[in-house]
Amino acid sequence: MSFSDFQGNSEIVHRLREMLARERFPHAVVLAGAQGSGKYTLALMLAQALNCLNPTETDGLPDFCGKCANCTRIAQAATLDARFAEAVEARDNLRETDKKETRIFVQTHPDVLVIPPDPPQMMIKVDQVRRVIETIYYRPAEGREKVYIITDSAFMKEAANSLLKVLEEPPEFATIFLLTENTGELLPTIRSRAMVFTLGALTAEEIERDLAKQHPEWKPAQRALVARLSEGAVGRARGFDLGAYTAARADALTILKSAALSSANQSSLNQSPSNQSSSNPSSSNRGGDHSELFKVTESYRPGAEGREKMERLIRTLYSLLRDLVVIHSGGESGAPDLIRNLDIAAELKRMAESVDFAWITAASDALAEVERGMRRNLLRSLSLDAFAAAMEK
Repeated sequence: MSFSDFQGNSEIVHRLREMLARERFPHAVVLAGAQGSGKYTLALMLAQALNCLNPTETDGLPDFCGKCANCTRIAQAATLDARFAEAVEARDNLRETDKKETRIFVQTHPDVLVIPPDPPQMMIKVDQVRRVIETIYYRPAEGREKVYIITDSAFMKEAANSLLKVLEEPPEFATIFLLTENTGELLPTIRSRAMVFTLGALTAEEIERDLAKQHPEWKPAQRALVARLSEGAVGRARGFDLGAYTAARADALTILKSAALSSANQSSLNQSPSNQSSSNPSSSNRGGDHSELFKVTESYRPGAEGREKMERLIRTLYSLLRDLVVIHSGGESGAPDLIRNLDIAAELKRMAESVDFAWITAASDALAEVERGMRRNLLRSLSLDAFAAAMEK
């Protein structure tokens, strides 16, 4: 691994490496960008470059070897989700009194400390920042620089104020990285004491080229789909669960088609002079056949697994509704790149012909109501049935 392996945002990486070359690297750096844009990966690379035992150069700028003891130990923290889960499990196995006093950290090198949000609130807590304060003024044990990577900007108020004190008088041998999706979540006084770098989105073509290396088993159409769904975030694309998404999309299409077809039938009946006649054979089945819909909605059961499945379905429904808006705006013929689910564009076009903007807007509002229902722990299958029923009107 080296800086050449980092995908995209070459100008920002170049600027950071120039500061390393001048030995004028800032004591506090804010790395901003969407989830999966590479903030954590870049912070770890910089931690390796600051502590590499056999530093190299590429393109005339500092680089890390990726092979020395410091580089390899720091790189072990790259699997953040797995390390985080291990730390949480270790805390859960403690006695109740010890559990309350233990905070979550990830540390694979004595001079590099990763501070993730602490569950269950999933916020950076004051005791985590106190750990930073307690250790930051001691000189590095095995490297040249002490590095702290705070992976989220959701701070408890007291924690943010405590961090501010460190940023006002940092030691010369320490660097703090603050990762955030939105710099506005950080206190202005924190932002003013750090250098801010915002990682931009990659193009779909750049992500497709990367996926060709990372997932050679995927077909070109699949890589194109994932590239659009990842919204320019290469990390999100690399970890994309294509199987889970296509399963969720099949369910989402069943729900939307059922609602759209029933809505179209209802509209047709309302406009027909014969809709008042009790002899009309279709009047007893205005909503159409819901058997497929009920098969889908019944599969969304309670529990953690069901919640994750439901959240994925909701995200997928929003994605499909967005594509319907794009198609209604002439996207398929005028700007096909705006359609995310490009592999089913023809199917979405047929659906778009049976609904209008008002229906799509109402569907988005009804979907937001489903989300609110999830927070109130309403039965998921009934929430989805209610969503489809609301769209038939």
